Amino acid sequence: MGIIDFRLSYEWLFWTPPTDGPPAAPEGLTRHWIDTPSGRIEVLSNQGANPNTSKTPVFFIHGGMGSAWVWTEYMQYLAEHDIPCYAVSLRGHGSSWHPSYLRMVYFTTRQNLADDAIAAIKWVQERQRSEVLLVGHSSGGGLSQGILSARQARVKGLALLGAVPGFGSYGVYANWAMFDPWFTLRMLLHGWHPNSPLSHPFLVKQAFFGDQMTQTGVLDFQKHVNRYESFLWPISMMKPFVKAVDVVNSISGWGSSERILVLTGTQDKLMTRGVMSKLAATFSAWRARAVTMMKVRV
Repeated sequence: MGIIDFRLSYEWLFWTPPTDGPPAAPEGLTRHWIDTPSGRIEVLSNQGANPNTSKTPVFFIHGGMGSAWVWTEYMQYLAEHDIPCYAVSLRGHGSSWHPSYLRMVYFTTRQNLADDAIAAIKWVQERQRSEVLLVGHSSGGGLSQGILSARQARVKGLALLGAVPGFGSYGVYANWAMFDPWFTLRMLLHGWHPNSPLSHPFLVKQAFFGDQMTQTGVLDFQKHVNRYESFLWPISMMKPFVKAVDVVNSISGWGSSERILVLTGTQDKLMTRGVMSKLAATFSAWRARAVTMMKVRV
């Protein structure tokens, strides 16, 4: 990393909510709406008017800067195997309702976002007549752990894909600083806009994708990034924020099959194998205390 890698762009920074209507749902998916006391929440699904209720539904929660859209290929693939899937867009993301810049960035808490996810989980469980398999990525994985730790939902299983660890994410941001030494200076020049670290396709690929990701794919992702993000969401997960035993006890079906999956990408620069291995070990430590049988894979 050298001086030539300093990228400063304002093209991808926004200070106002989007004004366009929702785009067409991705091929093979249906958009559903959930009305909450705060506003309307988007859920994308591979299930139409008559959902398959014979199998456990998979429920996806995106990470920071993401939306339900990021799970499109997962849901399309699982549809081929007749597995019902749902993905939520939390407030300020995707086609869900958007708070103002100040409200979203400085006053939207992790619990506010959790409330959106919980409302969607309840809606899916009523629709499918089944508890869900909860899948969370990055900050969405941290959100998932927080929900279960607070006993705000009960699920059949938990998959943490490159997830913010419940023991705190200081190490994750240390990793970010290692490959982007211009992080703080760029934030200053951008007026502390929360999207500053991802304000150029080069920065997006550097932080989120591996070597094989095409430039076209990166640009497609960049176009779907939300316009601004909550600061309080990641800040609330810097220090330990979950109790592993409560997460474990919010998952049903122990003793019949594996219930927690911890997954990391081989080229993930943020949620590295070391971080994810420690997360897996955290849950494994509760095996004898909280459950009859528990297997955690990394």
